[in-house]
Amino acid sequence: MTLTLRYAARSDRGLIRGGNQDSVYAGPRLLAVADGMGGMAAGDVASNIVIACMAPLDEDVSDGAMIDALRNAVDLANQQIRYTVDANPAMEGMGTTLTGMLFSGARIGMVHIGDSRAYILRSDKFAQVTKDDTYVQMLVDEGRITPEEAGSHPQRSLLTRALDGRDVDPEYSMRSAEPGDRYLLCSDGLSSVVSADTIAATLREYADPKESAERLVQLALRGGGPDNITVIVADVTDQDIVEETPIVGGAASRDRGMATSADQSMSSARGAAFSSPRGPAPTEADQATDGEDGERSDAARAKRHPVRTALVFLALLGTLAGGLWYGWRYTQSQYYVGAAPDGAVVIYQGVPGRIAWLDLSTVYERSDLQLSDLTPVAQNNVKRGIPAEDRADAQRTLADLSDPDNPANRQHAQTCPSGSASPGAAEGSVDPTADPGTTTVPGPGGSGSLPAPDAGVETPGTEPGSAITDASSTKPC
Repeated sequence: MTLTLRYAARSDRGLIRGGNQDSVYAGPRLLAVADGMGGMAAGDVASNIVIACMAPLDEDVSDGAMIDALRNAVDLANQQIRYTVDANPAMEGMGTTLTGMLFSGARIGMVHIGDSRAYILRSDKFAQVTKDDTYVQMLVDEGRITPEEAGSHPQRSLLTRALDGRDVDPEYSMRSAEPGDRYLLCSDGLSSVVSADTIAATLREYADPKESAERLVQLALRGGGPDNITVIVADVTDQDIVEETPIVGGAASRDRGMATSADQSMSSARGAAFSSPRGPAPTEADQATDGEDGERSDAARAKRHPVRTALVFLALLGTLAGGLWYGWRYTQSQYYVGAAPDGAVVIYQGVPGRIAWLDLSTVYERSDLQLSDLTPVAQNNVKRGIPAEDRADAQRTLADLSDPDNPANRQHAQTCPSGSASPGAAEGSVDPTADPGTTTVPGPGGSGSLPAPDAGVETPGTEPGSAITDASSTKPC
């Protein structure tokens, strides 16, 4: 069964904030909302980076590869945020939430971190899909406060997890989609102001995703609009409709001299928020930027709305260019030692991994050393990738591995005479997962571990002049 999406997105700075730190992307296969934090000099940058890294996923991705594709995109975005902070210390503390959905047939891959939310309306039943990564949610989970008390708690906006350049593990999950499902993705500028019951009633009342999204923004503005407000409403359908143009909005399109359909006509929305209880009638500006329903033909849409198509494309292109520029600079400053497909040990320029079809590293320098020349422990390290501080450090690592006298090299073990290991070393063993400076040796009573001494230091239980050896468990020849 082939399922498609009819969607709309809106983003508004609200009535209090001086700018918009939210970024949003809505496309035929990808929906994503990112709520930046850390001040206007940084929060908008963080959310922009994340959306730029997510946008290339808006293509056909098999359901078995969706989680890996999402994980790779998020990891790259987090690395870019770290690089940006390192290059601009004044941005320390910036970060962003992310709630994203990647569609493939009847399957959905999800990623979530922070307090942006995803909801589903299915068969008239409304439910929250995501769980907030906040301090008050933790208190609710522990039974210390009620959900009602959480809504007015003074620390309700305190996040416990976000994408801020540090190591973090977002929530990844798979879901099934059904015709008739309606999904809502939003920043907390909506969910913290408008009640869940009111959100559900609005999603039921307005059949058109555009009208529904517009109305939700109006409700948040009527509630005071204390924060940026970003909304995506998407309907899952099995009807044969024309694929809609991707929408980019919020900080992702800011300062580009244009407004996408996510940002358009917000002045009319603000007016409607304090007047008519229903959504505003479509204005000429709406029609110029928002496009026709998906049932229109490609030719008719292109002829009727060439400006909209061009502006959205340019906004997306600018967003991707900015994010990819950060990513490219970061990857080209990184080196590591790894294994080539043919089994050779090589130096890579870039970072391990890939996003969709794009490899994030290329072979910089090859060697005659093969994986089979190394011990099993060294082989595993190379397969995972041995990071280097710079190119020279990577070359030193490769030279060390190639040295036949290095215990990591099988040639070393093969040139040692039989029985050359010291008695103390024969009894010891090394846990490959342990700290490199720790070797397991029998302690009192035959168990325990002791730190490996420096080379040449005598150890109790060994013959004079012998020392505990490294992970190869062989004594240097």
